[in-house]
Amino acid sequence: MTRVLVIQPDDSDPVANLGDWLTAAGAEIHLVRPFAEPLPALDGYQGVVCLGGEMGAMDDAKYPWLKDVRQLLASATGNRIPVLAVCLGGQLLAAATGGRVVVGDSGPEVGPSLVAKRDVAWTDPLFADAPLMLDVMHFHVDSIDRMPPGAELMASSAKYPNQAFRLNGCAYGVQFHIETTTDTILKWAAMAPQLAETARPGALDRENLDQVHADIAETWQPIIERFVRLAAGDLPMADRARNTLPLV
Repeated sequence: MTRVLVIQPDDSDPVANLGDWLTAAGAEIHLVRPFAEPLPALDGYQGVVCLGGEMGAMDDAKYPWLKDVRQLLASATGNRIPVLAVCLGGQLLAAATGGRVVVGDSGPEVGPSLVAKRDVAWTDPLFADAPLMLDVMHFHVDSIDRMPPGAELMASSAKYPNQAFRLNGCAYGVQFHIETTTDTILKWAAMAPQLAETARPGALDRENLDQVHADIAETWQPIIERFVRLAAGDLPMADRARNTLPLV
């Protein structure tokens, strides 16, 4: 089986649906919570997934283990081990490889949304067969305002353009969530009511969230299946290998 390391930086963001899709595609998951246990060496893993969390990508003073996560993501990217980094994970990947993460100057991005594929995505191993408009879930204040050197933009939204990027032909960072469930989002809304209030009216109602998560599954489960194939070596990586990557 294809062994995939799943990094969960926060108990509030479990692997949930994404874990089901990885397993259904033939992946063997090894879940690590870096705030409670050390990160393993990359030996023996064919892919890496990093989930979200409430902390900032550079909040090392409060969460010193974030540095280790960034280093691991940079190492996997440099060694062309496929990476999928979600929300905080995407921010950590960007920060680890020379990008910049800041508090978004257009305010929070919260609730169900659509992001649009950019030109590079139409020939990408994961995204080529996906629809033009991708269903996603947003729940963030920080944003990736500068992508890493050499990164290629894969998807954008009107509010924040750097919604998804590809680096070194193998590592994918996304500024949104795909792993969540309705219950997860409702818990986040209860934990951060002021943030939840910035969503469109009715966007975080249970019935709407149930439908949105069904749409997200329809869009993203095939992409995750292709990620597992990429990690297994059954799908060619994008030909964008680089000799070196900056590590911040």
